[in-house]
Amino acid sequence: MRRTAALIAAALIATGAAAQQHAGLSPLAASPEELRNIQRHGPWPQPVPRDPSNRVSGKAEAIALGRALFFDPRLSPRADLSCASCHLPERTLTDGRERAQGGGPAKPRLDRNTPGLWNVAQGRWFGWDGGSDSLWSFTPRPILHPDEMGASPAHVARLLRDDANLACRYAQAFGRAVPPEADAETALVDAAKALAAYLETLVSGKSAFDEFREALARGDAAAAARYPADARRGLSLFAGKGLCSVCHFGPNFSNGEFHNIGMPHMVEPGRVDPGRHGGIRRVRADKYNRLGAYSDDATRTSGSRTLHLTENHGNYGQFKVPSLRNVALTAPYMHDGRLATLREVVRHYSELDIDRLHQDGDALLKPLRLSDAESEDLVAFLRTLTSRGFPDLNPVTGPCKPQGQR
Repeated sequence: MRRTAALIAAALIATGAAAQQHAGLSPLAASPEELRNIQRHGPWPQPVPRDPSNRVSGKAEAIALGRALFFDPRLSPRADLSCASCHLPERTLTDGRERAQGGGPAKPRLDRNTPGLWNVAQGRWFGWDGGSDSLWSFTPRPILHPDEMGASPAHVARLLRDDANLACRYAQAFGRAVPPEADAETALVDAAKALAAYLETLVSGKSAFDEFREALARGDAAAAARYPADARRGLSLFAGKGLCSVCHFGPNFSNGEFHNIGMPHMVEPGRVDPGRHGGIRRVRADKYNRLGAYSDDATRTSGSRTLHLTENHGNYGQFKVPSLRNVALTAPYMHDGRLATLREVVRHYSELDIDRLHQDGDALLKPLRLSDAESEDLVAFLRTLTSRGFPDLNPVTGPCKPQGQR
């Protein structure tokens, strides 16, 4: 570890010298600990973990079915809302709204911001409150919720059964025909598992930060010098003084846990969003969780975290730490979308009102008191987490061919 840190430090010194010589850039002033923190944010991309509670996780035929369902507005009874209606491909799988908009004639404004879906398979818990313990068990929530798609298990089963193309893809994914109406819930769960298999494939490409990190790791000063000077200073703040990397940790820039960061959680007068406190209650009661009958993990080992969850008062006002990958493309920010820009997010942490923290909130958080220049540098760094490329997000085209046909 010491030798690695020394090599990185030497590369940084060389990077600074080369930058000053060729473009008048300032070197990154980083401590050995900051250098170690930088290396912990890679490599990227990470392998996609397979979900033992979903027997079709990673299966090509299930991915094809899930992809078809993701873009199909007929999942909603009025055929006016698909998954892609809120997770818009042209908006980096978000919707650009402060809070999500539901379906139906009323189109209600929901309580929370629509999260992005890139790299979603790297998560431990799903939803802003972590109310689901797997990607597939989260998926029925928007399908069934009366303010979102407003569907039923029977509706999903009929769609899969009556559409020849979907029925064909279902048979290829699960090795049997769509269950009869009496077992519609199994069809719903299978649809959720296929959707999850597709969502697992949504992995974004490398960013300018990843290229810089790799250049440091191999001691390539010329390549590292291409990383902008303001982003290098912002990275130093992120990995050092700002303590940002404590929560936005690892290759996906998230520790996958929940924190109180001093954001109001009043939805409207007289009604609060309990955050993680409500999520713990939800996931433990969820019949689709990893401990339930619909889990494909026969040992239930993957549900051990769910089994040991306990509610406590300190969970009020805690929300999931989102990944920062592609964060510059996913405004607005926070669980309710109340902050419109990255500059506002940085200002929140710089001017943090600790009196807003829950009484059992995170003692780690302190006002950063950043200068204007430091704030701009931090934003510049966050912008370098934008991926260079993204996989194709077009719907499935062409008919499903039954096995044995060409």
